[in-house]
Amino acid sequence: MRRPILVLAMLLATATALADDAATCAAGSGTYLTGVVVDPPRFAHGSFRRGIELSHTHLRVRPDGRGQVYDVAIDNVFASGYDPAKATIPAPIDSIQKNDRVAVCGATYTTGGPGIHWVHPNCRGKSDPAHPNGFLKRIGPDGKASGNLESSTNYCSWF
Repeated sequence: MRRPILVLAMLLATATALADDAATCAAGSGTYLTGVVVDPPRFAHGSFRRGIELSHTHLRVRPDGRGQVYDVAIDNVFASGYDPAKATIPAPIDSIQKNDRVAVCGATYTTGGPGIHWVHPNCRGKSDPAHPNGFLKRIGPDGKASGNLESSTNYCSWF
């Protein structure tokens, strides 16, 4: 009898944690999605600012309860392992794999198909739907979300 109660308690705790992320996202003016990565991350070159390339990593994610696959555009400068001298996917973004579950908070767009970007802190201060206080988290097999994989503020003075 104890095992079903323990499993139920774990499921409720997981649902509560993800609901907290959804509420945090809404408070930061973002759109919240959870889903499964359907393709491995891919690096994309970007424009240059102050001599530093502002590259991106793209994930294709099938959001829970939605049929269309979303492009998740991740600004590499907000990853803790970002090295402007390397044209590679930075840590910890480089650890995301196909079939991982993720939670994202950002601004949605429709150009070229459904997508979400701005999945990083809003360095501008006041958030709005076009510039939310976003995040990217991996959801583990236990249903718990990691910390924000896009939490570096090293380059905030540039924006």
